[in-house]
Amino acid sequence: MLQAFLNIFRIPDLRNKVLFTLSMLVIYRIGFWIPLVGVDQTQLAESASKAMEQSQTGFARIAQFASIFSGGSLSQSTIFGLGIMPYITASIIFQLLQSVMPTLQALKKEGASGQQKITEWTRYSTVGLCIIQGFMWLWYLRTQNLIQPQFATGTNYVIFMVAGLTALTAGSIFLMWLGEQIDKYGIGNGVSLILTAGILAQMPNAIGWVYANFDPSQQAEQGKIGLLPVIFLIVAFVGVTAGAIVITIAQRRIPIQQAKHTRGRRVFGGQRHYLPLRVNHAGVMPIIFASSLMIFPSAIFGWMATRAGQSDSWAWWQNTTTFLSTNFQMGQYPYIVIEIILIYFFSYFWTTVQFSPDDMSKQLKDHGSFIPGLRPGPRTAEYLETVMERITFVGAGFLAIIAVIPSIVAERFGIPFMVAQFLGGTGLLIVVSVTLDLIQRIEANLLMRNYAGFLSGDDPKGPRVRSARS
Repeated sequence: MLQAFLNIFRIPDLRNKVLFTLSMLVIYRIGFWIPLVGVDQTQLAESASKAMEQSQTGFARIAQFASIFSGGSLSQSTIFGLGIMPYITASIIFQLLQSVMPTLQALKKEGASGQQKITEWTRYSTVGLCIIQGFMWLWYLRTQNLIQPQFATGTNYVIFMVAGLTALTAGSIFLMWLGEQIDKYGIGNGVSLILTAGILAQMPNAIGWVYANFDPSQQAEQGKIGLLPVIFLIVAFVGVTAGAIVITIAQRRIPIQQAKHTRGRRVFGGQRHYLPLRVNHAGVMPIIFASSLMIFPSAIFGWMATRAGQSDSWAWWQNTTTFLSTNFQMGQYPYIVIEIILIYFFSYFWTTVQFSPDDMSKQLKDHGSFIPGLRPGPRTAEYLETVMERITFVGAGFLAIIAVIPSIVAERFGIPFMVAQFLGGTGLLIVVSVTLDLIQRIEANLLMRNYAGFLSGDDPKGPRVRSARS
């Protein structure tokens, strides 16, 4: 492993790419600490801290979900406060629209030129989303009296809103540009690396909380964490990370036979290949969709319970709103069941959008390949669809397990969500998938220049990289 790491810096081209990528990420983290003008950072930090202690509140749920994509918590408001989330949202929207809009479908078939046009529209949409999300965030700061008094009224308030929207929008666009520069001059997917850097930046806070609240005595005080829970957290982190790696690289390999054809006196083709179908074809998208949708019931029911308790409403209405608010908190049984159902739904939905058995069957037929025992055409498409439905069921089950672990741990052991989120969920899957992609790209660069990579081991015959099979 150490030798493979040293080999990276022996290749000038690869060394320059790695150093350029690291420098861009350093710039991102430096800019993350530049505050917005006019925001009372002290009161904002206190408000966010109180909200995080009451994780069942709607604001806390939104803050926890947004922190995954913004690279930090809402305890501070900086020029990078929106993070790369607007660009990711715009990209997801256009991916969904490509399956239903004929115009985008036609552009997609045009190749590089069409994809460039879609990318341009995505950038314009990112600007619009930045303005909308930035306005909502600044409006929330004003309603909670979290801006400095001199900027709260009159002309200064207009200046504060315009300057704040400009800074937040420019910050997100700058991060989008950083990601594109990493794609062009660095190594790895730029946007994914920025997102991963933001998630990993929260890990020292989680470790610091465990260290500050660790009590090795047999009878730990209230609010402290004992030795056995710490051991459980370490073992659970290793196990869940290993499971996330397995589900990320797991494949169902379908044998493909290439037809033979004769040119003159020579016979070509006849090789046997494999068609790899990912078990978790939808990636992290089902968890993102399910988690974002589950924010609204908990926030709405919590608001209804608060209003019912403050007013002289009927007793049955107060009991109903209290029941709904209690059972739709993170870690509660109804919440977990509905979240699992949503994960299964979005797993099949996203797989249907991204994977087309008919197109795959047509491509195999055009290239003179076929699945042994199946006729090319509709029969092959039907088989591929059946296999994809079965492995998606397994993949969605793994996603559901990984997604609910943080909620259960946070609820049952009284651990803050900022610590429990590293035991699964969206953040862990993003970090695992991006890290694996980065390692594979570095591995490819090393092997191309006859250097031993990270995954080669001690085998004299070279690397043996195998994908887990379902």
